[in-house]
Amino acid sequence: MLTPGQRPTWWLSWAALPYGWGARLRAYAYEQGWLAQRCLPVPVISVGNLTVGGTGKTPVVIEITQWLLGEGKRVAVLSRGYRRTSRESRLLVSDGVRTRAMPEEAGDEPFLIAQRCPSAVVAVGADRYRLGRRVIETCAVDCIVLDDGYQHLGLHRNVNLLLVDATDACGLEQVLPAGRLREPLTAAKRATAIIITRGDQPSQVDEVIAQLRSAVEPLPPTAQVVFRPNEIVSVATGACRSIEWCKGKRALLVSGVGHGASFRRTAEASGVTILEETVYPDHHRYSRTDVKKLRERAGELKAELLLTTEKDAGKIRPYLLPDDGLWWAARLRVEWLAGEAAIRKTIKEAWPSTREGVHA
Repeated sequence: MLTPGQRPTWWLSWAALPYGWGARLRAYAYEQGWLAQRCLPVPVISVGNLTVGGTGKTPVVIEITQWLLGEGKRVAVLSRGYRRTSRESRLLVSDGVRTRAMPEEAGDEPFLIAQRCPSAVVAVGADRYRLGRRVIETCAVDCIVLDDGYQHLGLHRNVNLLLVDATDACGLEQVLPAGRLREPLTAAKRATAIIITRGDQPSQVDEVIAQLRSAVEPLPPTAQVVFRPNEIVSVATGACRSIEWCKGKRALLVSGVGHGASFRRTAEASGVTILEETVYPDHHRYSRTDVKKLRERAGELKAELLLTTEKDAGKIRPYLLPDDGLWWAARLRVEWLAGEAAIRKTIKEAWPSTREGVHA
């Protein structure tokens, strides 16, 4: 996979052609009804993206789920559970009362969503329609939030939110394997609305919007968000402290996420003094040896904190003593720069359009 800024070699560009054609044909088949799109009997709000890598889907899913819970809705979040170890075709991660699976069984993101939204049902499975039917049969839910659902065309969604990373304009240039697009940029026309993440630099936002407009006209309504550190959480105990508590403290950063540079910016925004950074691949499965080596390195550096992400924290926690005070995780909040009211209105309008059946 290409990293931002890299240009594909000629043979990768040729290899991308059949991939792009296949993605277009698949989407067209659903548009024309050649492939059936099934409906669930409750509203479905999908959050997804067009590129591989981290665009900030999980914080946005958490934000929208918390909105809906705050409105008195009974919410289920459905996710594929990428790189989970459980072989069950449908796994209930949380029943809305307690978490029933560990990160390695559920997948990193579903486990984190269950932790941050304890009143929501969270379930994972490849076939989101069958998963949704099972959840609706066993749990009382009013609506479903579909995590990473933009390409899951077999399930009808009432609201289709597309996330685009403002710092990754080059990721919108070509499809896999030449670029980072899962499908051609014209697929943005399926979006009910577009949320531009990490959108605090106007020049970057303008560049991304120009690229989208070159492929889709008229452009769906757009909103802008950034992710800010909200508080810092003990990995061992779950105790929370304000961001001010860690300002000036010497920290070794540890992460295994899709956008490592974003985590570094989060750490910088929290005010810690960064001594060193250890970056693992996305969805890294930590071992006792990893944790031991990182602790030893923190000692060598005389670090006061081992600072990680909430997504990594759940996989690190089993290797810590109950009173371990060295490991902390930065908790993010979504800050809306523009378009929050429009997104809320779009989601609220999903309810009257709900219908059950199969699209012919």
